[in-house]
This record gives sequence, C-alpha cells and structure tokens, in this order.
Amino acid sequence: MDHAPIRKTVIVGGGTAGWMTAAALSKILQGNVGAIELVESEQIGTIGVGEATIPQIATFNRTLGIDENEFVRATKGTFKLGIEFVNWGQKGDRYIHPFGPYGLDMEGVSFHAYFLKHHGKAYDRQTPEQYSLQAMAARQAKFMRPVNAGNSPLSKIAYAFHFDAGLYAKFLREFSEKRGVKRTEGKVVGVNQVAETGFIRSITLEDGREIDGDLFIDCTGFRGLLIEQTLKAGYNHWKHWLPCDRAAAVACTKTSPLLSYTRSTAHEFGWQWRIPLQHRTGNGMVYASDHVADDVAVERLLSCLDGEAIGDPRLLQFETGHRRKFWDKNCVAIGLSAGFLEPLESTSIHLIQSGISKLLQMFPDRHFRQADIDRYNRVTTFEYERVRDFIILHYNATQRDDSDFWNYVRTMQIPDYLQDKIDLFRSYGRVFRENEELFNDTSWFAVMIGQNIRPEGYDAVADVLSPEETARRLNEIRAVIAKSADHMPLQSDFIAQTCAAEELNPVAG
Repeated sequence: MDHAPIRKTVIVGGGTAGWMTAAALSKILQGNVGAIELVESEQIGTIGVGEATIPQIATFNRTLGIDENEFVRATKGTFKLGIEFVNWGQKGDRYIHPFGPYGLDMEGVSFHAYFLKHHGKAYDRQTPEQYSLQAMAARQAKFMRPVNAGNSPLSKIAYAFHFDAGLYAKFLREFSEKRGVKRTEGKVVGVNQVAETGFIRSITLEDGREIDGDLFIDCTGFRGLLIEQTLKAGYNHWKHWLPCDRAAAVACTKTSPLLSYTRSTAHEFGWQWRIPLQHRTGNGMVYASDHVADDVAVERLLSCLDGEAIGDPRLLQFETGHRRKFWDKNCVAIGLSAGFLEPLESTSIHLIQSGISKLLQMFPDRHFRQADIDRYNRVTTFEYERVRDFIILHYNATQRDDSDFWNYVRTMQIPDYLQDKIDLFRSYGRVFRENEELFNDTSWFAVMIGQNIRPEGYDAVADVLSPEETARRLNEIRAVIAKSADHMPLQSDFIAQTCAAEELNPVAG
C-alpha cells in the first residue's frame, strides 16, 4: 500500500482553538506523524466570547492526562452544573437546564413519561428541578465531584467548567511545548499554493520567513485566512434564524455566593450571559443590531452587572453559520474559522473539541483521500445544524411579544427538523436523541418544559406503573435528590479546599 505519512502539521493561529488542537495532536499522535508548528502573532488579539463549557470538556482534559485540580487552579476556574435561563418563555420565568438526567428511567420507560403522567399540566417550569441533583445543587451554589456511593445520585454528578479562556490557552501552550510543539511568533501576510492542485504549500510571515507543511489547520478566527480568504470555502449564513450578530463583553468584580451555573437573561433585543470565575465574573450582551443600537446594548449590559466593571466593554461582530467546507484540500478549519454559533448553550469550545476529535478519527496522509474529507464535512455539518436547531428552540419557544425582536423569532419559520421535534413533544411528550446529535433527550425536555411547551398527553407506556406506584416512586426520588443536595458543600468551600488559584487560596500554605 502506498502510504505517505504527514511530515509536518502547521497550525495557523493560537488562542483556545489553536492550542487545544496543538495539545491534542501532540499528546495523541506523539510525534508519529511528523512535526507540529503553531504560528501566532501577539499583534492579533484572540476572541473569547464564551468561557463556559459543557461536560464533554472533562473528557478532552482526561484524554490529555491533565490533572483537574491543576487545570482549574491555573485557569481560575469554577464548576458548572447547568445553565439558568431567565425571562425566556415569558418575562419573570426562570428555569435551569441541568447537566445529568432527571430522576431515573423505570421499567424500561423514560422518567420524562412518568413525570408528565404524574404531574399532568399541574406544574410550573421549576418543578422538574426537584428531580435533578444538578439543578437543586446549583440553586444552592453547591458542588462536589462524584463519589463512590453505590446507587446514590452523588455517584453520578455531571459537571463542566467556567474558566478564563486566555489562561486555558496559556496552560495548553505550556502543555504542548513540553511535547515538542514549536511555537513561531509572526504575522502571516501570504499563503502560497501549489499551482496545479490549489493545495497550500506554505505561509509567508511579515518578516519574509516561509513556513511549509503538509497539513494546515486554520485557527485564525472569523477571518478564516486559509479556509476562506485563500481556498474560498464559502459560508452558510443563518442570520434569518439566529438574528443576533453582535456581542459586548466585559468583566466585573466577583460577588457572593459563587454560583455553580451559568446564567442567561433575555432582554428585548437579545440576551446577557453571566459566568462566575474565582477572581471575577464574565459578562456579555449578545444582541441583534437590527433591533438595537450598540450604545444602548452596552448601556444595558453595564446597568445589569452584579459588580463593578473591570475595563471597558469589547464589541464583537459575527454572523452565525458555518463554512460550506470545513476541510478543503489540505486545510482544516477549527474554531471560529469553521463557523460560529452564539454561546447560548456554551457550545463554542465543544465545537473546537469536536472538530479536533473528528480530525483525529480521519487523520490523513499526504494523499488526502476525498472520501475522508467528504465524511468529515458531512458529519461536522450535521453537528452544527443540530446545535443550531437547539439554540433556535430557545428563541422560538417563547410567549414574549414585548418587542419586534421577540415577535420575529416567535413567528419565524423554523427548520423542519426542529419543527418535527416540537410537534412530537407537543403530542405525548416524546423526545429522542437522533443519531449523534450533541444534545440528548434531557436537554430537549428541559428547554421545552422550561419555556412552557405543554404536551397534550403522556406516553402510554408509562402506564406500566399504576398512578399510586408512580407517585410513590417520584416522591422517593425527590426526597433522595433533596437529601443528596443537602450533603454537598458550597462550591466556594470545595474550591478553597481543592483547587483555588494560589493568589486566591485562603488555606494555602
């Protein structure tokens, strides 16, 4: 067999995407496919729209062999049990989309079916939280890692992190350089292609240096220096479904208690994020410029901070969507160069991780077989579209009519896939995870129930348990969840004892 291993991989751009890619390739490939060089310029700033994650990031860190306490300490991170949504269904509504399941399946039947059977329509949007350890603990600003406790909910705590994305990139840079990744400082001013094939041969830096490679990974952010400016991959725009196209971001001083969840608060022209870190709180306003002026959005953001602003807000412009080709010829786009979905469900860093994982599954040799490239593009497009649909759900499943923005998203025509999901849930509360889509049935259930979509009935298979037995078991589940949450320490105490940043640790030494 004619095998032509990759001799050199060039990653263009640093930040979270570049250094996550460098760390994963250097750890997993271990130098068996040639050298890895990352080129970045300190003249070009990086964008960290989101500092919140979903549980899959823990898998990424474990794959790299990273000590979790060391990671949290270095990034001044905190732990995350879910996301609270405020004012999304109606003004005044609030619910938590938790990690981990509600209750437990019984007799082979989904817990969601028993919930709907038992409660009928006599519940509010917070009732499901009584059956989720993560939601109950989050409400009390608590956290602990899973422990060996048999069938207790404490043995299955699902969690993610909030962290400073800049510190995470720095952490991964040190990790990568220890494993042989070469970092080159320089601004790219030219991309050189092979005339006959259009493949990228090398990049040229501002000082005249030329860096060649076999595989090029574009981590240059929105501009897509390689994938778009050079290879003209094209872009699928989704502004008609997701009209928010700008964000203002600013940190503020931290406040107590140290919450163990991200908060998303809807405003009449978009929404605001709140992300608690050990040393500060990250805040941002995501908004639609067609519906509000920049200065008005920034003023609203500053007026809604929990603490004193640290510096001036940074303004970012974006358009939701993705490249028509994530991988073209010998170039793969990872991170913002691949596409952008607003950070409503903290998927930005996950999509970086997922792109890296798919690349490793189909890592090429110098032949760059088209079948592998096509599959990469196909499955990555599927993932972006399914995450897109889940985010659209938050906007479309609303009863708000207090602004042109909400009237538009509430009444717009949505993708058929999403409409089918909603219609299926409205009938008997059924929701299924299709193929390899990111969000599972618990996530869909949480948002649909949280934003007041009420099924007409419940799944008939839930009648396998009598109403009396269903009530008894659900009461027992609520009691166990409440007792387990009571057992958990405050997140601030847990961090102080295990992984506080050195300059913030009151028990250090």
